[in-house]
This record gives sequence, structure tokens and C-alpha cells, in this order.
Amino acid sequence: MNSSNPRVPWYTPVGEIQIEHKQNGKPNTGKVLAAVQAHADDIPFFCAGMIAKLVDEGYTAYLIQTTNDEKCGPTSSIGDTIRRNEEDIDVLAKNLGFQKVIHLGYRNHFLDEASPTEIRARLVYLIRALKIDTITTFNPWGHWEENPDHYITGQAVEAARWMAGMDKDYPEHPICGLSPHTVSELYYWTMRPGQPYNTVVDIEPYLEEKIAAMSANKSQGPAGARGRRLKEKLKLQGKRLPELGDDDETADREFLRLFGLNEYKKIGEPYGLKYAEHFYYIPPGGTFTGSLMMSDIDVEKYIAEHAVDLNS
Repeated sequence: MNSSNPRVPWYTPVGEIQIEHKQNGKPNTGKVLAAVQAHADDIPFFCAGMIAKLVDEGYTAYLIQTTNDEKCGPTSSIGDTIRRNEEDIDVLAKNLGFQKVIHLGYRNHFLDEASPTEIRARLVYLIRALKIDTITTFNPWGHWEENPDHYITGQAVEAARWMAGMDKDYPEHPICGLSPHTVSELYYWTMRPGQPYNTVVDIEPYLEEKIAAMSANKSQGPAGARGRRLKEKLKLQGKRLPELGDDDETADREFLRLFGLNEYKKIGEPYGLKYAEHFYYIPPGGTFTGSLMMSDIDVEKYIAEHAVDLNS
């Protein structure tokens, strides 16, 4: 990482900002990433570039979706809306290299009616079963977040990743072959004006994957199908934009390239990056509780320097 101290408009930098660039080789081989979203458009907008980067660097990635997206889609049918969003998520997962999609299936916009204990228990199970090392999701304490699905998902993940490493929580798990497992790293999304960030990820090498992820979100948009709609609108007027190409999928992706990346340019500009995403990153041992824990290394060092013979 390199560090810098400019700021991105509307968001709140915290401390010395770390810059993450593409790493050569596969330095993260053997590590497991979970991206936990509430809706089909969350990952495309907030972290698709970073996920493509981590997968390219060797991570095995899983997508966990908390709601069924029944409220966001092009038809009045709840069942059809759910189906179309699930199909979009499958395409998203393929484009970014996820190994599997896991749907928890809670009602869209009504995650607050579900038992927090149940959501947490399911997430603890997944963290232990998949041996997740790194999680990216909503900031559980993000300011000015109006969508209950977002902050409830973030808070459930925060509680689950903390509890998953404790040996007395869910004591039935070891009987089934699951051991306590500690999540090492967290990348919280910076989504709303005023929310904090301390890490900026260079996504220019993964811009095509970012565009493909955003384009996959056809059902609820606002990104996925706007290119083809614009192409059809211009056709009725006897016009065309050559940049949109000849087929619908090209039109959708090129529309995003032309009009859908301005926010990522703004995020990167203060740090000399062409395109970037930003996060509040918590490193291994970087939580408040972790900082208070006694280090075995410190204890051993103190013993070596200060211990005396019993007879002295």
C-alpha cells in the first residue's frame, strides 16, 4: 500500500489514506472472501472492482445475498421480480469470479422483521463452514443510511464475524465438524455522503469487470439496460450514437463507460488514480477490542528481559 492524505468530495477521510494497487501473481491464494449484499445492485456499485482485484490475486470468493429483491424490478409480479434479480446475480457472480451465490431469502425492504439472532446464526455458520478470511459489506454504523436492509445486513455481519471465532458460541457446530473461525480483514463500503473511508483501491486494471458487473444488473438498474433503451429511443428518432455499437449488450456496457463511471473518477482523482473505489478497511487485529488484547510476543519479551531466578 501507498499512503496519501487528499480527500474525496462528500465523504470523510480517516487517518492516513492507504492506496491499494494490483498485486502481481497470486499472493492471496488459499484465502476466502465473502461479499455480503442486500440487493442485486450493491456489489456492482460499491465494490465490484475490488472484488475482481482480490479474485485475480488468488482469493476464492462467495456472494451472500440477504434479501429476495422482491420490491425492485420491471414487472408488477413479485415472483417474476425475484426470478429476474436472481438471474442478474448469477450473471454478476460469473462476471466477477464468485464460486457460488448463497441466497438467505429475507423479504426485500423488510429485513427488520426477521430475527437478528437467526440472521447472525446463519452467517456464523457460513463463516465457519467456508472459513472466510475477508468480508466486504455495508458499514454497520454508516451515517445517513436510510435503507433498513443495508444497515441491518451490515450489523448482522459485524456481530457474526465477531462471534464466529469464539469457541463457546454455537457449541453444536464442532459436533458437525465446524470449528470457530476468525475473520481477519474487513472492507466496509463507503456509500453515503459523510461516511468514512481510509482505503482507496485502484480499479483501473479491472474496469472491464466493473462495467460487466454493473451491466449485469438489468432488472432494477439504474445501470444495466440503459444503453439498449437509449439506442432504441434514438432509433425511433432516426438517430444513433456510434459508441453504443450494434447489439444491446454492447450498448449497455458502452453506455456505462460513457456515463456510469464519473463517481469512480471522482474517488480516484485526489489520489492520482483514473478510477477507484473506497472503503473503511479494518486489518487483522485492527478492531478496538483487538488493540486491547495482550500480545503473547510482548509477554515473552518482557519475561526475557525481566524474569529472575527463583533463588535470587
